[in-house]
Amino acid sequence: MSRPTVTVERTGLPDWERSGDYGDIYYDVAEGIAKITIARPEVRNAFRPKTLFELLDAFKRAHEDMTVGVIILTGEGKEAFCSGGDQRIRGDGGYVGDDGVPRLNVLDLHRYMRSIPKPVIAMVAGYAIGGGNVLATVCDLTYAADNAWFGQTGPKVGSFDAGYGTM
Repeated sequence: MSRPTVTVERTGLPDWERSGDYGDIYYDVAEGIAKITIARPEVRNAFRPKTLFELLDAFKRAHEDMTVGVIILTGEGKEAFCSGGDQRIRGDGGYVGDDGVPRLNVLDLHRYMRSIPKPVIAMVAGYAIGGGNVLATVCDLTYAADNAWFGQTGPKVGSFDAGYGTM
């Protein structure tokens, strides 16, 4: 008994619809997929407080959108998925946002990503270093391009990730 052959033909990439008033990320939806892109390629997609607020908002949108069945997290360009926290804005008290307050609410983002009852997939090209590596780890599944590099910076200076990266 032979099985029937099924051929699926794709005519192209989805027509992504961009929405949201974001500066550090893109939020696109197509065919039941939400794609969240960290859009700071000039700093290898490093995050700052503003980036994390926008990521958290985008993940909440994708979670609450009943037409979305899966969420993709990626970085703009081929050089980096995410290189972690933007060291240019790190002060004595931590990462300083535009409001002058030192904070980096990355654990809030990790916690929310882990609680979403939809698959969260990291699409990694280039560097996923430090906090970027942890973002990929927190996702349910990670697809890595041929040029993907994963690593932690903390062990080189006697430190470790105190959050979800150690779970």
